[in-house]
Amino acid sequence: MTSVMDIGFLGLGNMGAPMAERLLGQACRLHVYDPSAQALAPFVDGGAIAHASPRAVADAASIVFACLPNRDVSLAVGLGPDGVVHGSAVRLYVEMSTIGQDMIERIGEGLAQRGIDIVDAPVSGGPSAARAGTLAMLVSGMPSAVEQVSPLLERIGKEVFPMGDRPGMAQIMKIVNNVVMAANLVVCAEGLAMGAKAGLDADMMMRLIDSGSGQSFACSKIMSRAVSGKFDFGAALAVIEKDMALGLAEARLMHVAMPAIERARDVWHAAYEAGRGGEDFTSILRYVEERNGTRVRGRAVQA
Repeated sequence: MTSVMDIGFLGLGNMGAPMAERLLGQACRLHVYDPSAQALAPFVDGGAIAHASPRAVADAASIVFACLPNRDVSLAVGLGPDGVVHGSAVRLYVEMSTIGQDMIERIGEGLAQRGIDIVDAPVSGGPSAARAGTLAMLVSGMPSAVEQVSPLLERIGKEVFPMGDRPGMAQIMKIVNNVVMAANLVVCAEGLAMGAKAGLDADMMMRLIDSGSGQSFACSKIMSRAVSGKFDFGAALAVIEKDMALGLAEARLMHVAMPAIERARDVWHAAYEAGRGGEDFTSILRYVEERNGTRVRGRAVQA
């Protein structure tokens, strides 16, 4: 008879919900927590057990995953009065949020005092990849802990990328990926705005960039949706602005100069201050258009 593993998942938002769904069944008894009853409902309908706090999940599950919106929430969920640290069953905590090297180390140190191991496991790919099960899983931590959780990560995503044996290393890799993408997106938006103002056809610009030396995932797969009129990639502009600020903070701690990234972050921050924080992050194109008095849309949108 196959034994059933008790697994916990904290945070059922745009990223957490589709990841947690991939753990339903699969010889797992899934224990979930989210402050939103609406987020919990479909999991309860699917057979998961809802709990009233992170601590309650950690009292029931030996391995607990977390995908949370920011550093403060991650700290409270990990080490707060109702946090995972007080759980009686948990032995391994998998932090999938992007919270920076210092925060993952702080949470890890607090958990270690209670004999709980931590695996640093941020993900890359966005909500669409989470739904499709094609996320890239960045992982760092004690080899024995990483080995224990890897089969579960392989259910959630497409590939697990080991980044090292110290929690925090995966955070740095995720931040590097994020700032490169975000800077790339700003550069793409600004270049397209210049071309549009000169009278170039948006569809032809995208075709050329995709075929030429300016090609990038940010332009070809993300910005292309905005040019086609679909501002729906799945993450809020405020999240990208936060990631850029986090990247620059990490760079300062390591005495790494990033002037180009800093200038790109200025654009994201200006868009946020202009009231676009709650919009999809592809709305960076709309902000750049407004600043330059132009519009970048494909022929199908213009028709």
